Amino acid sequence: MSLERPVAPNPYDLLPATASFTVTSTDVTDGAPLNRAQVADGGNSSPQLSWSGAPEGTRSYVVTCFDPDAPTPSGFWHWALVDVPADVTSLEAGIAEANLPEGAFHLRNDGGEAGFMGAAPPAGDQPHRYFFVVHAVGEEKLGIDADASNAVMSFNLAFKTLGRAVIHGTYQH
Repeated sequence: MSLERPVAPNPYDLLPATASFTVTSTDVTDGAPLNRAQVADGGNSSPQLSWSGAPEGTRSYVVTCFDPDAPTPSGFWHWALVDVPADVTSLEAGIAEANLPEGAFHLRNDGGEAGFMGAAPPAGDQPHRYFFVVHAVGEEKLGIDADASNAVMSFNLAFKTLGRAVIHGTYQH
């Protein structure tokens, strides 16, 4: 039985257009395979991310990692870090497991834990894409708490995002 499915579109291309800005990483190269450190049975560590050029009026950020290629109708959320202060423009590798910026908090990933969950596609499945996105938010707080679902976070972002910076890596087990 083949698990091959059609490649889903870039989910961020389906959202209302926003300004774009730049995100870079020493750990993720856009379009290339993820480092072992970002794989669940490897280091299971969030990557280093830096961003610049956020739109005027940015008052906070939300940082996410989403896999639209998971064999579910809703993809798989690997990471959501909410209410990152506007003066923060980089996160060190492993921040999901260390000291978060003041006021920031994690939502539960789709594995059920608050924090980062590394890539873990089913063995033999097609390559999966992992979209690391920095969302520039026009409010200091997104207006959700740590018990919110990723769907509720996304719904709030649809109305409060001023801009997005996107980088993605891939992984196949």
